[in-house]
Amino acid sequence: MSAPPLTPLAAAALRVGRPERVLEIECGEGDGVLFLAREFPRARVRGVDRSELAVRHAQARVGLDPEGRVAFKVAAPRSLPFPDDHFDLVALIDATPAAAEVARVLRAGGYLIVAHSTRSGLTLALRERLLKRRLRHRGIELVETIEAGDGSFSVGRRGGADSSAAAD
Repeated sequence: MSAPPLTPLAAAALRVGRPERVLEIECGEGDGVLFLAREFPRARVRGVDRSELAVRHAQARVGLDPEGRVAFKVAAPRSLPFPDDHFDLVALIDATPAAAEVARVLRAGGYLIVAHSTRSGLTLALRERLLKRRLRHRGIELVETIEAGDGSFSVGRRGGADSSAAAD
């Protein structure tokens, strides 16, 4: 029996402290966003996806949310509708980050999770090397890449003046 597809995200979430503002890019119908909202009960969690249908389905799953902790928007990964330096954590599952846009919305000291639910395609080492180079050019250093369940995850951290503030 294979591990659930959120296993890599769950393992990575243990390494990012307690973020207050979280974004999942290419969130689909919201599985990752809803998991992150449960994992970080004090955080405001946002999800974006380019599919209007997926966003509608995700919004329908939220139910009663009087505090407005969870929300979804239609948006492309290269054009996020959020201000600069806004999120403590940006997550992607089975998607490739648009490095420039992730770096723009991720605050200094914030974390990036790139999770893969399967090990198909490029090998883990090659995928990590390519990702590291693209993110490093934008001020985000991958600090670890680990296999988890049937997939893997990488955790990165954006450098900057307040890098120490994002830790527990």
